Amino acid sequence: MPGERILVVEDEEGMREFLKILLGKEGYQVVASDNGEDALRRFKDENFHVVITDIKMPGMDGMQVLTAVKEIDFAIPVIIMTGHASMETAIEAVNKGAFAYLLKQARNDEIKQLVKKAIEVRTLRRENRLLKQQLRKDHRHRPIIGKSEKIRQVFSLVDKVAETDSTILIHGESGTGKELVAREIHCNSSRAKGQFVSINCGALPETLLESELFGHVRGSFTGAVRDKEGLLAVAKGGTFFLDEVGETSPAIQVKLLRVIQFKEFERVGGMETIKTNVRIIVATHKNLEEQIKEGLFREDLYYRINVFPIYMPPLRERKDDIMLLADYFLEKIAKENNKEISRISTPAIEMLTRYHWPGNIRELENCIERAVLLCNDNVIRSEHMPPSLQIIKKDETVAKRSLTEIIENKERELIIDALKKFDGKQRKTAKELGISERILGYKIKKYNIHPKYI
Repeated sequence: MPGERILVVEDEEGMREFLKILLGKEGYQVVASDNGEDALRRFKDENFHVVITDIKMPGMDGMQVLTAVKEIDFAIPVIIMTGHASMETAIEAVNKGAFAYLLKQARNDEIKQLVKKAIEVRTLRRENRLLKQQLRKDHRHRPIIGKSEKIRQVFSLVDKVAETDSTILIHGESGTGKELVAREIHCNSSRAKGQFVSINCGALPETLLESELFGHVRGSFTGAVRDKEGLLAVAKGGTFFLDEVGETSPAIQVKLLRVIQFKEFERVGGMETIKTNVRIIVATHKNLEEQIKEGLFREDLYYRINVFPIYMPPLRERKDDIMLLADYFLEKIAKENNKEISRISTPAIEMLTRYHWPGNIRELENCIERAVLLCNDNVIRSEHMPPSLQIIKKDETVAKRSLTEIIENKERELIIDALKKFDGKQRKTAKELGISERILGYKIKKYNIHPKYI
């Protein structure tokens, strides 16, 4: 937003003054320095949001300014500016942490947009850092990470239902973190000292699932050589989480209904009724109402488990959380693999935020793990991303624009801005631009500048 402070480091007076005027009109506070040493002193003593530095300067050059600034504040965006494009220097600048590599011939709008984007990224990084600190402070061991409105709604529901003993249905796509929500509810409930026991109903065949849930007695089926206690008994006094409840058979659904309704069950092959004191949380990625219509899920069980529904939104509906989650996984996975990786590059960030994440948080975690394993230095780059994220942006308009056209467009915009500033007075405009009135008149005709500016 207007008011942010920008440090411009440029030894060429004309370009330095041009940036002061251009960015000053956008509401930014621009501090300009003609050398790297002076700029660095200012940076240490004052607060800035973006640094723009020329790459070729006497004494301390732009690369040295970049390195020194990053040592003081790694999060601040530094834009490297040059009059001569070079692939080698561009790569070097990005590798050293530059936010962008800007040609001096760029159009005014391109410069303004780049600065705006840099400030937005800095703000996002700062918010993420503060939010992670706040999460650690406020939510203790809460494993659910996010700041978006939708995930805040989940936090609110968790806080409201945790202290009750109500049965909960968590629904949402695979990989959205439904089990994390269940664990959070358990940890914040009066049952926190008890066991949290979970089972994926879709991962086991019916006979094995039934035995795991309710237990069995010796000889009840081939291979039952001894009595076995079921997980519902193990979870007594705690919380029992059934993931993918929509995958259960009608026979098991009948038994689950009895557990929820009467808090009792029998082991497979047994006659003894076992009482259980357990809180039930179930989850599914399926539409249970549609399954009821198709005769695949019991309606009475649905109404028993749907006492307090919680919807876990997919990652594509939580765009604000993508980088917070990515940073969390980066820190966690890098530590597990004994790697020192400090950040994710801007192009890689753009890939992460543009992607639609059909596999949700689980897919994002896998993506970051792959990137960490491929990374050989301290920065995750776009080439470390999986093929599904490798989107090449092509800007045909910029590609076709000739150098002459870039310079002329910039010159025309500069003249118009100066004419507006001095209410069309050509003498003052010419003086401001450092040219004669005759040259200014020639330029006005050449660029067909409208009389309203004169």
